[in-house]
Amino acid sequence: MPSRVYEHPFDEWDPVTKTMSPPPDESVEEMEARVQLELEARKVSDAIDEDLNEQRAAEKRGPKPVRVLLLGQSESGKSTFLKNFQLIHNPKAFSAERLSWRIVILYNVLRSIHIILDAMTHPSPAQPRSRGPVKEGTSSSSSPLSGEISLPDLHDLDPELLEIRSRLAPLAQVEDLLARQLTPLDYSEVGTTQLAPVYPIKQNPTELVVNSTVNWKQRFDRLVGRDSSDSERMIDWNDPNDPGKVIHTCGKDMIRLWNHPLVQQMLEKQNLRLEEMAGFFLDSLHEITADRYLPTNDHILRARLKTLGVSEHRVRVNAGSDLGNDWRIFDVGGHRSLRSAWAPYFDNMDTIIFLAPISAFDQVLAEAPKVNRLEDSVLLWTSIAANKILQHTDLILFLNKCDLMTAKLASGIKLKDYVVSYGNRPNDFENITNYLRKKFAGVLKENSPIARTFYCHYTSVTDTLSTQKVIATLKDTVMRDSLKHSTLLI
Repeated sequence: MPSRVYEHPFDEWDPVTKTMSPPPDESVEEMEARVQLELEARKVSDAIDEDLNEQRAAEKRGPKPVRVLLLGQSESGKSTFLKNFQLIHNPKAFSAERLSWRIVILYNVLRSIHIILDAMTHPSPAQPRSRGPVKEGTSSSSSPLSGEISLPDLHDLDPELLEIRSRLAPLAQVEDLLARQLTPLDYSEVGTTQLAPVYPIKQNPTELVVNSTVNWKQRFDRLVGRDSSDSERMIDWNDPNDPGKVIHTCGKDMIRLWNHPLVQQMLEKQNLRLEEMAGFFLDSLHEITADRYLPTNDHILRARLKTLGVSEHRVRVNAGSDLGNDWRIFDVGGHRSLRSAWAPYFDNMDTIIFLAPISAFDQVLAEAPKVNRLEDSVLLWTSIAANKILQHTDLILFLNKCDLMTAKLASGIKLKDYVVSYGNRPNDFENITNYLRKKFAGVLKENSPIARTFYCHYTSVTDTLSTQKVIATLKDTVMRDSLKHSTLLI
């Protein structure tokens, strides 16, 4: 069989070469301009390469950075802990992002109002919650606690509520605007709520999701300047398109809606506990709907923006020495579909902080309505503890959302109704947290390939003062273990 013969030389049929080649009718002036641009582009590229090489060389010469991985199910508090860490060790950068978080907080508020108005218009059976009791190693039922419920038809609602609903209709467009600001097309939009012209839109509104590889805050930095330190000057308060203006106008109606007795009864019948949802701000409406609202640090810590993927954050920590001042904190998505992406980050980690939201003992996973959230945390902790790749990595457990746990127990909800092994022990915070601490400690002791120290903290990561104390203890623990591994401390 004769060999194939090409009629054109390689450069003529190669698509890359053809794309990079200058146009055949290029003039002398155009050629000179093109060459100049190519030289400038090459200089920029070389400068970037040089900076990267210098950074790599500096990292090799300097102390090894402390690498920390945050793990836990979705809405366990990982991102809130990270924000607290940044607030303590890099407050200037934290403050510079205030405008970005203002948009998120306003979106969080509107999404909660969206849920209420939707529940008024489309009443549904009680939302799925863990029926219990839950046995270790099993999943809970997703059946509603109360089955079908009877709620008034839209036309039978209290006239005041109907008027409020009508006056809040403009918020639908504001929610759409905020979603588009947070996920513009040029920033790799992952997902947004699907909005209709008027409230309510649909039942169970979709949560906004952004890609963690996209620096969504950078867009707001471009608008106001990264070096801006005065938050008051970061916003054009006279801008007629500022979403805060409409929210301020609707503020009194939003407050009336949230505090209306019939609304509270409706939410209770449908098991919609908005105060348990991440990004809950309805108790702070007086502040958030105020004219010229700027978020406080506490508001930023409670803001919720769901992300997909893994994000790396570099923080300089004043540890009293040069060793380990550079911390690399990796925040990974906790959604069940994202957990397969955890494994590549297991290698070369100094510490794993595992957050278990203990207040969720009567809840189920949003992505798996038959799986109890507390049981899911125990199973996740078991798999992490048993992983041989991580046998030399320190594991630090945060039994998180203790504030929500306290409130839940005070309302009369009993752990024994959801966790069968708890038995008839007292239904108070001290006994329950001691039980859970021993449960997680036993899992580590039983499943770890080697003997390890059990580190455990009770946390409410939205509480800045208590979290600062935990972070100080955490820093000492990580630094001491880093010194041990470096054979500098015996």
